[in-house]
Amino acid sequence: MNKRYGVRLSANQRRQVEQLVKVAKVAGYNLPHANMLLMADADGPAMTDPQISKALGVSVAQMENLRRRLVEEGLHACLSRRPQERPSIEPIFDGEKEDRLIAMACGKPPEAYGQWSLRLLADRALELKIVASTSHEAVRRVL
Repeated sequence: MNKRYGVRLSANQRRQVEQLVKVAKVAGYNLPHANMLLMADADGPAMTDPQISKALGVSVAQMENLRRRLVEEGLHACLSRRPQERPSIEPIFDGEKEDRLIAMACGKPPEAYGQWSLRLLADRALELKIVASTSHEAVRRVL
């Protein structure tokens, strides 16, 4: 079967991928991808997708997708996670709401308080209807 996307790593790319495999502390998804690329390299072992699938316990489709990604997006894209196109949870604070929260935190705290606390900021943001709901953790991430 003719492959639509072939893997041919340059000497520099091969060295980079081999170094990644040798390093003990790498992200869990990097190691299988690096091994798959090394095994599929036309200048290396040039194993077929079914052979790689059997050796590493991955699906043939996963190998085909990795080949395509290498050709279309490059080596860095194969060895890193793809960022989400849209987050699964919309942020509570957008730019304007963040600005209002930061301005409030930089301002004078309410009487009887020496300084703003995260919980106090969250409560005040709710009182001023900056956001419909929030928590002190969301405020911490913004600040």
